[in-house]
Amino acid sequence: MSHSHHSEIHVMQRSGWLRAAVLGANDGIISVTSLIMGMAASGASSHTLLITCIAGLISGATSMAAGEYISVKSQEDIEKSDLRSEAHELEKNPHAELKELTQIYISRGLSPELAHEVAVQLTAHDALGAHARDEIGIHENTAANPVQAALSSAASFSCGAALPMLAILLSSHEWVAHSVLITGVISLAVLGALSSYFARTSMLKGSVRITLWGILAMAFSAWVGSLFNVQPI
Repeated sequence: MSHSHHSEIHVMQRSGWLRAAVLGANDGIISVTSLIMGMAASGASSHTLLITCIAGLISGATSMAAGEYISVKSQEDIEKSDLRSEAHELEKNPHAELKELTQIYISRGLSPELAHEVAVQLTAHDALGAHARDEIGIHENTAANPVQAALSSAASFSCGAALPMLAILLSSHEWVAHSVLITGVISLAVLGALSSYFARTSMLKGSVRITLWGILAMAFSAWVGSLFNVQPI
């Protein structure tokens, strides 16, 4: 008699780095490409566009890393504060906390007797872990990791911003704006499809959503830049 091992692969553990990576790459492509489109519409030279692109990559990557670190670090501090408070309550009022955990399981559909037994066993195994997971909502897979989020954001922003820079380097001056635009649109479409693939959602919807918003941002930047393109008389 054979026994087949049944296991499911979930993507929730990817949520932290995937969110930061997609946000960073998306911001890198859209912001730097939009910046270049605006500068190109103002009549800037290819050399100026390249310098602008490099400056946008460096400043954007550092800004993304700092912002992501501060944001996630604040979340981590809140989680640690809640855990300290919960640990204090477990030490001070263990019976009240056991009753609270029991009520949580009852509200989720367990009978009072079974809910109490589950609460007792989980408390004996890891009381703080049970309360962190079922009362506060802190899970190991989704816990804040500021350093990972910061590095992921900076790296993904740099990768995204490097694409318009390559377009500038590989195209002639006459085709710079078109090359950057086409590269940006294709990059956004691929990014949307990849992020949806890893998240196991519709690749077409993800691709279209990111691409449309990116095109709107680029078009607006190009329009603003064209206002400063004063042709000599």
